[in-house]
Amino acid sequence: MYQHIKVPTDGQKITVNDNFSLNVPDNPIIPYIEGDGTGVDISPVMIKVIDAAVAKAYGGKRKISWMEIYAGEKSTKVYGPDVWLPEETLTVLKDYVVSIKGPLTTPVGGGIRSLNVALRQQLDLYVCLRPVRYFTGVPSPVREPEKTDMVIFRENSEDIYAGIEWAEGSDAAKKVIEFLTKEMGVTKIRFPETSGIGVKPVSRQGTERLVRKAIQYAIDNDKPSVTIVHKGNIMKYTEGG
Repeated sequence: MYQHIKVPTDGQKITVNDNFSLNVPDNPIIPYIEGDGTGVDISPVMIKVIDAAVAKAYGGKRKISWMEIYAGEKSTKVYGPDVWLPEETLTVLKDYVVSIKGPLTTPVGGGIRSLNVALRQQLDLYVCLRPVRYFTGVPSPVREPEKTDMVIFRENSEDIYAGIEWAEGSDAAKKVIEFLTKEMGVTKIRFPETSGIGVKPVSRQGTERLVRKAIQYAIDNDKPSVTIVHKGNIMKYTEGG
């Protein structure tokens, strides 16, 4: 079925219902990407920790069937020197719904500038959800750390995370700077000869779906409020419009 990915024979797929809830079997297949750098150290430990937690929580009645898929440096060793994000990896991520990955490097040269950005855009992973809370007994520099309990929703596919940028000194950066200064009358690039350039696209649709997701999360989890944070006093058309 796949070129280099081996599907476990003792597991089953997680499926999605019409209302987007999940059907999770007792032996779900979870794809994982080992990752680069520290990934070779932390991913095996992650698997052991999750396996132990599942065994403890369900008394041994449920168990994850792990399925390794490839991206990053390990992918170039399996698929070839220029294949950082194989098409079958993207197919598996879509088909198996729930997955986990280790840290991924940013390739030097080639068409992919960031594997993380590529994954977000290919799979439309627009929500970066970050729970922030205090754990009793942990030293803290703040006076009442037990009051720290929030969940941050950050746009993951637009804004600066769209990954549209050009390196300082490159022909592309020079063209963009020339267009901005000569055609658009931009005078605020202080050091144009040594500036890298990035584009920050922010759409109404992207913003609305992120806010809707945050509000729905607050309703589902009995959170008392939703706070929108922006920098509209400076960036009036991408954050304050």
